[in-house]
This record gives sequence, structure tokens and C-alpha cells, in this order.
Amino acid sequence: MDIKSLVRTIPDFPKKGIMFRDITTLLRHGKGFNYVISEFAKRYKKKKIDVVAGIESRGFIIGGAVANQLKVGFVPIRKPGKLPHKTIREDYELEYGNGSLEIHLDAINKGDRVLLIDDLLATGGTAKAAINLIEKKMGKVVEAAFIIELPDLKGREKLKGYPVFSMIEFEGD
Repeated sequence: MDIKSLVRTIPDFPKKGIMFRDITTLLRHGKGFNYVISEFAKRYKKKKIDVVAGIESRGFIIGGAVANQLKVGFVPIRKPGKLPHKTIREDYELEYGNGSLEIHLDAINKGDRVLLIDDLLATGGTAKAAINLIEKKMGKVVEAAFIIELPDLKGREKLKGYPVFSMIEFEGD
């Protein structure tokens, strides 16, 4: 299935010069959304995943659905102040600013095999911050998985040493 054609591009969002890759059109397309979830589930079915961690907010949608298919739990990795219990925090830089992520202290158990999911890999800052949080809790990142990768922004390099998977790429535009 050509899921690339189901991704909308919005120029100059959230600021001038950014070509935002919007997956809401993919999510709205029943067959496309099901295809993405099915492909992730097939890829990770035999990898002994203990938990899927998804990065706010689109990683929640994809990660939650994949966790359900794998019959494992889901851990939200959120922006500061959104989780109600005790958390740990990681700061990072992203393509158009700075950010922070948090995870509950009890979200990952020592030795958990964690699949990290988000919609898009750009500079890798957000994903690396999420990996750092998982590792602070002594979890093992089995793979960082994305629907979209923007190779020109070299996010994969920031995740060097970790397995990275993306379904589609948008290069040079």
C-alpha cells in the first residue's frame, strides 16, 4: 500500500521553512491506518516486546494500537506536567526549538524490552530523549520505530547504536 500518498504536507508549519508531515490524513484512511498498525505488529510479533512506549501525541495513537495488537502494555511519554504521578524528565533540542519529556517512575521495569514508537523521525532529539528516559528506568530499547523518516535531518545519526525502523521517507523537500 502506498501510505506516502496518504500523508499531507503543510508548508511553513509550525514555522516558516518547515515542511510538516501530517499523518492525520493517514489515520483518517481506514485501510491506510490498519496497514500501518498491521505492518508494525508483524515486524515485532516475535521480538519479545514487554511494553510499547509512544511519544506524545501521535506516538500515542500508533503505539497504543500496536501494543494492543501485540497484547502488551502501553507507556505514554509526555510533555512536562501532563502525567499525574511521580516522573523523571529529559530535556532535548528539536528541529524548531527545545522540549522536555517525562515518564512515570513506575512505567518501565528493569529489564523490560521496550518498543519505542512515534510518527516521525526528524533530527532525532525527541526519540533520543525518550530512549534516555527508558534507559534511566533500566529498560532495553528493542527498536525505535517511525512511520516517517526525514533522512536529510540526520535523526538516525543521533540514534546511532540503536536499531531504527521507518516505513517511508521524505527527502529533500
